[in-house]
Amino acid sequence: MKIFIMGIVASGKTTYAKELSKQMSLLFVELDSVVYYNVDGVRIKRTPEEQVQIIHEMDAKGNWIAEGVYRPSYHLLLGMADVIIWLDPPLWKRKIRILSRHVKQVIGVEECAYKPDFQMLRNMYKWTKHFEGQREELNGIFHPYLDKLIIVRDDPANNRALSKIIY
Repeated sequence: MKIFIMGIVASGKTTYAKELSKQMSLLFVELDSVVYYNVDGVRIKRTPEEQVQIIHEMDAKGNWIAEGVYRPSYHLLLGMADVIIWLDPPLWKRKIRILSRHVKQVIGVEECAYKPDFQMLRNMYKWTKHFEGQREELNGIFHPYLDKLIIVRDDPANNRALSKIIY
């Protein structure tokens, strides 16, 4: 089984992917590690070609759960995956999670692979705003994969309900 979990900043991708990975005994891949690598504590971005090469290497290992935001270099994962899960909690909840995560990272309660400074906090809110303006474009990207797409939205009754959305 190959599962691609997608969502915008603070949608719950990493938490959900790690849970499923443990339950299903599948390789967990945080896609930020495909985009960036560290050298002496400095994050260096790989080229799109390098990212695609790493994705092919990951796929060659067999079953996996990968999570990340949408990037053009990840597009091939849409075809590779047996299931695509789009996490789409409400905007207000993501904004609260961004701030909560930032505070936890600054005080050292939560680890992160980047410097949790004010600029990163601003970037996360900026990326969230940008995403909200690009939803229609994402719908178009998903269109060829509707047969394996599951969109997860919050449900007040159980906090996470699976519902298949057809555009």
